[in-house]
Formats: sequence, C-alpha cells, structure tokens
Amino acid sequence: MEVLIENILVYGFIFLLCGVVIYLYLRSEKRKTQIVEEKILKAKEEGLHEPISLHPVIDLGTCIGSGACIAACPEKDILGLWNGKATLVNATRCVGHGACFHACPVQAISLCIGTEKRGVDLPHIHPTFETNVPGIFIAGELGGMGLIKNSVEQGKQAMANIAKSVAKNNRITEYDVVIIGAGPAGISASLAAKHHDLRAITLEQDTLGGTVYTFPRAKIVMTSPMDLPLHGKVKLVETNKSQLLKLWEEVLGKHQITIRENSKVDAIFQAEGFFKVHTILGDEYPTKAVLLAIGRRGSPRKLNVPGEDTEKVAYRLLEPENIKGKNVIVVGGGDSAIEAALSLMDENKVILTYRGEAFGRIKPRNSEKIKQAMRENLLQVYFNSNLKVIRADDVVLSTQNQGDLTLKNDMVYIFAGGELPTEFLQKAGIEITKRFGYTMLKHERK
Repeated sequence: MEVLIENILVYGFIFLLCGVVIYLYLRSEKRKTQIVEEKILKAKEEGLHEPISLHPVIDLGTCIGSGACIAACPEKDILGLWNGKATLVNATRCVGHGACFHACPVQAISLCIGTEKRGVDLPHIHPTFETNVPGIFIAGELGGMGLIKNSVEQGKQAMANIAKSVAKNNRITEYDVVIIGAGPAGISASLAAKHHDLRAITLEQDTLGGTVYTFPRAKIVMTSPMDLPLHGKVKLVETNKSQLLKLWEEVLGKHQITIRENSKVDAIFQAEGFFKVHTILGDEYPTKAVLLAIGRRGSPRKLNVPGEDTEKVAYRLLEPENIKGKNVIVVGGGDSAIEAALSLMDENKVILTYRGEAFGRIKPRNSEKIKQAMRENLLQVYFNSNLKVIRADDVVLSTQNQGDLTLKNDMVYIFAGGELPTEFLQKAGIEITKRFGYTMLKHERK
C-alpha cells in the first residue's frame, strides 16, 4: 500500500511538473503571438505590411514553427511567429534575400513577386531563362531576382543553357552570345561564358557593377556567400561596394575578360538564325544568342521640371566623400535617397524632399538613422513636397504647408526610381505580363 501511495505521489508530481511546463510554454507562445500581433498592427498603420518586391509566402499547412526562417533573415522584424506559425510582419521592408527559403527545414516557403492586389510587370521567361523569343535570355533583376547572390546564380545557370542552345545553331556569327549589362548577373554570365568557351562580349551602358556601382561607398551590398564562376565560393558575408567591385575587377582581369563600358544598347534586331545587337554609338554585334542582364529600372525616372537638364542634376551618387561645402537637394523617399542624404549631410547643407507624408518603405537601419539626423538637425526634410523649378543658383520647392519656397542650391540628386525598359523589350519581341502573386522560387515536392 505504501508503495502504491509512493507511486501515485511520484506520478502525480511528474504530471504536475509536465502541466506546469506546458502552461509556461503556452503562456510564452501566447505572449510571443501578442508581440507579433502588435508589430503587424503597427506595420499596417505605417504602411509596411504589403510586399513590394520578392518576398516569402508561407504554406501554413506545412510550417512547423521552427523559427529557422526568422533566424536566417538578415533583416529585422520581416518575419515573426504567430500562433506557432511563421508570418510576414514588415513585409514592405523585405528585399528578397531568400535566406528564409533556404533555411526552412520543411520547405514551407516559396518566393513570390507581386500580390493578389498589386501586380508586377514581368517578361515571359522559361525555366531555362529563355524568353518567348528563342535565343534571347534574361537573368537577374529584370526577371524579378534582384539580389546579388541570386543574380550571380542566375547568370551562371542562364549561360549554361545558352551554351547548349548555341551548340545547335550552325549559323556563323562573330559572337556566340552578347551579354547586355555588367551587374552581378552580367559579370557572372561573362565568367561562365569563358568557362563554356563561348565567343562572348559584354556591353554595359554605364560602368562595371551596374546598379552596385551607384551605391554609396560604404553601403553593405551582400549578406550571404555566392559562388562565382571560374573563382569559386565568395565568403564576404558583409562587404561594401568598393570591396565587391575590386573582387570583380580582379577576377575579370585574371581571366582576361573586358567589359565594354558606356555602350548602351538601344535595339536588338532579329535576322535569319541570329541577332544584331545595336548600340547608341552605332556599333553592331552579330550573335547567335543574347543575354539581358539589365536592371528593372532601365533609365532613371525624371521629374520633367524646368532646369532638370542642367549639369548640376544627377541621378546617382558615386563619391559622396568628394562633395563638400555645397547646398544639396536630394529628391526621393526610398533607401537610395535616404542613404545619399545621410552620406552627404556631414560636409554639406542637405535638404531632402519627398512627395509622401512619411518614409514608409525603407530599411529599419535607414529609418533609425534618418530620424536621428532629423532630431539633431543634421539635415532638413520636407514631406508632401515636390521640386518645381531648378535654376543655376537655387530651386523652387512646392510644399503643402508653406507654399513655394526658393532655396539656395548647388547640386540636385534625384532618386525617383526608374522605368521598366518595356518599349526596348517589346521591340525585341519579348512579351511582358502583369503578374499577381507570381511564384519565382518553389521547392519541388518529391
């Protein structure tokens, strides 16, 4: 009898202990869910809950709530656990790293672009990266994959498919492939073309690095390792623009690959069994295949205001440390505009003008920095404002509360985004469709 009572007490204690553990666990999970709910509500209030680029979509039926996706995400508060399942929190700030996609242990995440409400214009691309026009391929940002690691991988894969394609083309041309764009995808494709022993040439409308070249000098541009053709694994998990450009220059130089800079392509003509790639300089390159590795922005979006064509107006900031003692106007409310203003404010008088009521779609780090700069009066910000006129020594700024203001000015930097090169693509015969919630990356279920 005593043994029985002892056993009852032991088992009772064990059940009580288990009950306490379960209670504490459930209370902890409930508190975590409440915190995430509060973050989601705040994100909705600030307009940060709607994805604007490549973003994760979670299959709640498959998700086990491990939190691996949250731990892998290099940004802050993009994902959270809600009722034991992963969910998007500050979806607008997601920049499509894809780290969550690769980290999920049960393959519950797909990477999509566009939402049910907001469509995104995308060219038609097959899994081989070939467009609806046989022989024309697309890799990188233009196809929806804008991050460096993803673009590098796509450039490599696309070139492998091009190598197979041109092997079947008996047409004799000067080039096997013309690569348009020398950003991450174009550089990777150029190296891969050398690996496949293809006669290739790379044309870049600006400078080596493409969009990366326009980043401020110290900006972090890569957050995960990448595999560069002919070079191998690049383990610079956090690096700045200068270091990355230097690496690319060294690898290209080692393999004797030259990028033809300042060679903007204005047309791709189809001939019988080959293409002619034409530049604004009047050069023409006959080729069996074309790889478009250009950005989605195409040409910078202009404000179309008087004086915008003057020399003091620019659409990218290259060397902010060389600009000192100037009255600078920065136009825009995105990360590029914020980062430009922050990099110039120590040595210049900077005014940031933005047509919106508040900065919404910027990275948390930039949000914190610009708010601090505003509190410390390191720069001046005009919301609900538009640049109206640009003159030699000043500008006219139209504001909602103060009317038109005439401000002394030496330099104007415009970061109003860019326009998808739709006309250029359509002239080449490439079809473009507005996609809603289109899946870019999905795990294959076995």
